Amino acid sequence: MSANCSWRSSCGRAVWRSSRSSSCSSRRPGAARPGRTDLASVPNGQAPVLPRTTRLFQGRVHAASITHIKPPSVRAAVPRRPAPEPEPSGAEPPLVATDRLRKTYRSGDLETEALRGVDLAIRQGERVAIMGPSGCGKTTLLNCLSGLEDPTSGTVRIQGTDLYALGDRERTRFRARMMGFVFQSFNLLPVLTAAENVELPLLVTGVRSRSAREQALEALRLVGLSERAEHTPAELSGGEQQRVAIARSLVHDPPIVWADEPTGNLDSENSQDIMALIERLNAETQKTFVIVTHDPDIAGRCHRTIRMASGQVVPEPVTPRAKGRARAAEAKR
Repeated sequence: MSANCSWRSSCGRAVWRSSRSSSCSSRRPGAARPGRTDLASVPNGQAPVLPRTTRLFQGRVHAASITHIKPPSVRAAVPRRPAPEPEPSGAEPPLVATDRLRKTYRSGDLETEALRGVDLAIRQGERVAIMGPSGCGKTTLLNCLSGLEDPTSGTVRIQGTDLYALGDRERTRFRARMMGFVFQSFNLLPVLTAAENVELPLLVTGVRSRSAREQALEALRLVGLSERAEHTPAELSGGEQQRVAIARSLVHDPPIVWADEPTGNLDSENSQDIMALIERLNAETQKTFVIVTHDPDIAGRCHRTIRMASGQVVPEPVTPRAKGRARAAEAKR
């Protein structure tokens, strides 16, 4: 049995017409046509019940079994993933960042994991202490952060530069430009004066002698040793020698200074003097200081402390002092 079936528009409304010629002639005036469904009267989202569906076969329309058909305008809703939250526009990228940093030492068949997947971030202008028991990986971490020792795996980025993607020469130049170093032992050449020790890194990199001396004297002024510029290390106290070492670390104006136990060879009074100097330099120059220490008093004078245990960073306990530092840092922002 064949039928004439089609979609039509009646007064701007979509309708489906399916009727036989016999039924079209017998309908009453004004009555709905048999087989006609008005989609405007169907509740939104529901499929109309049509008397018949149709199938095309060899170009002709044939009747088929009764069923439900969804109107073309009704589509199943497709779930979408929520859009990711945008990052804060005012946030600056960290000066130093690590990703799953690992360091393994091998001796024959023996392996020792000094660093076990360390992730951390240090921002410009921070004063950060690294603390932990002996053998926990503090110095190894400092060496890997500064490019002195290659990690087994993971990445270290300084101002966005992947430190270990650089070749040896490039890394050496990058380190000489971007980093200063202060160690527990002062590492001053005994035959040179304080000014000569401070200017030596500049001379090695090709800075002219006169310019190097001017910069060395300015660095000594920053640490309060202008009057001791022409003295040799033997003529200086331990605290003064460490001040010279700090001046040497600052003479080329690096954004970051690594300090490994800078007060380890000093008495309590000189240790506090050195930390007061570091605090002042940090505030005046906005350089980042990363300090490895065993002394909780030294760590307490830093903005925050990175605590290590068994080659991993562990959460810092929340203390009233830490809360106060966090509130002060937030207020400055």
